[in-house]
Amino acid sequence: MKNDIIFIEGLSIETIIGVYEHERNIKQAVILDIEMTLPASDAASSDDLRHTVDYDAVSKMVTNYVQETQYQLIESLAEQVASLVLDAFATDSLRLKLSKPGAVKNAASVGIVITRSAKRHA
Repeated sequence: MKNDIIFIEGLSIETIIGVYEHERNIKQAVILDIEMTLPASDAASSDDLRHTVDYDAVSKMVTNYVQETQYQLIESLAEQVASLVLDAFATDSLRLKLSKPGAVKNAASVGIVITRSAKRHA
C-alpha cells in the first residue's frame, strides 16, 4: 500500500510553555510542522475530501489545543499533539516537528521531531 504525505508547515501558535518562571508568565510562539501519511489514491480519483485528511480541520484542532493548554516541556506538548491528531484523523502515521524560536540565545530555534504510528484496533 502506498503512503503519501499530507503536510502542514510552519503552523505558528501562541502558548505558555517553558520551565522557567519568566516563561510561565508570557505566551510564546511554537511552530509546528506536521506530516501525516495515508494512501491518497482514493482522494485523488474521487476528488472527495472524505477520502483524505482535512488539513484545515487538523490545523484548527491543533491550534485550539495548543492555545488552551500549558506545558513545561516541548516533549510533552509534541506527544500530546501527535496523539490528538492520530486519534482524530485517518492517518497511518505522523511526523511532527515542534520548534520554539528564540529559546536559546544565538540559536534561531530549538525543538523536537517525533514520529508516531496510529494504534488502530481491528
